[in-house]
Amino acid sequence: MTYLVTGGAGFIGANFVKYILNKYSDCKVVILDKLTYAGNLGTIKEELKDSRVSFYKGDICNQELVENIFMNHNIDTVVNFAAESHVDRSIEDPGIFLKTNIIGTQTLMDVAKFHWTNGKDDQGYPTFIAGKKFLQVSTDEVYGDLEKDIPDGVTLEATNDALKSVLNNREVMPKVFGTEFFTEETSLKPRSPYATSKTAADMLVRAYAETYHFPVNVTRCSNNYGAYHFPEKLISLIIKNILEGKKLPVYGDGKQVRDWLYVEDHCKGIDLVIEKGQLKEAYNIGGFNEELNINIVMQTIDIVRELVFDNKEVRSQYKDFVTVSYNDCSYDLITYVQDRLGHDARYAIDPTKTVKELGFYPETPFTEGIKKTIKWYLDNQWWVNEVASGDYQKYYNEMYGNR
Repeated sequence: MTYLVTGGAGFIGANFVKYILNKYSDCKVVILDKLTYAGNLGTIKEELKDSRVSFYKGDICNQELVENIFMNHNIDTVVNFAAESHVDRSIEDPGIFLKTNIIGTQTLMDVAKFHWTNGKDDQGYPTFIAGKKFLQVSTDEVYGDLEKDIPDGVTLEATNDALKSVLNNREVMPKVFGTEFFTEETSLKPRSPYATSKTAADMLVRAYAETYHFPVNVTRCSNNYGAYHFPEKLISLIIKNILEGKKLPVYGDGKQVRDWLYVEDHCKGIDLVIEKGQLKEAYNIGGFNEELNINIVMQTIDIVRELVFDNKEVRSQYKDFVTVSYNDCSYDLITYVQDRLGHDARYAIDPTKTVKELGFYPETPFTEGIKKTIKWYLDNQWWVNEVASGDYQKYYNEMYGNR
């Protein structure tokens, strides 16, 4: 199997590359990444030494480059992670999101369609080489938002076999903050320029499936967290700022709800969709880890205090870069900033279809995943220092400095 992984030097894409190289000894991986602020070769430096990996620097909108990749590699599966993905950035500059997320997706599909077509059926539809697939990695934000009609949250009860499968390894049942969840049948109602661009791409992928019988799947995930996350998203930004003793910017009252999915669990879900997913179908990949943003921030502070300060030997190991003091590593770091325009109240994915059809379940409870994530950031400061400079610092100051 030869994969073309676009955005393979970014957060989820790089984790997926690591996952499949580790799982499949006979696979080949072609990575295409523009290496913008969120794409970093340091993230995949070990993978680039692997003889199974080829890397191309460039834009998915560059049809000539994508053609060149297909001519030089027998691509079986395209996994399209490449996207402008930060909501705040899309509010500031929507245009680049429309170009990358829509036109880039079209470019990839057009080239793949040309190279995978091997004839026509008796109705005139193209036929494709067996085993080829285009997987569009999307987001739960295409669904819009959900009512937070249980403001304080209640413990989720496993009321059917699918839910029991999802929660089969949970020692502590997660909370839910509403009675409704996103399913694959939920109407698409995006509320930000970013989400709109991803929705348009989803619809374009569906159109190619209907118009050309192009072999596609779409996956829609909840908020990812884990290793190699560029420090502009909530958890990675909060970890970095805590260690440096900086203020922790929280939008509005911090009571927005997100469903958190450990990135390796997401990669496992994508792999299952590639292997078993029915063509034309969309699959939700969620974590069943709903929580208020403000509670996520406070939990992160608590775990940093535990990991860094509760053991003197460990504290000395990190003394060169942990500049926050024990007393200052507290909730006093939290600062509430002006809320995001059109901020969605709640996201919550129901992955029942993916569980029942593909055998997926999110293995990592948040309490375990957040500790693993913080420990990774503590042990990989070289990576944090490499990415947290230049354009990132300028952007951070622009977005949060005056709030």
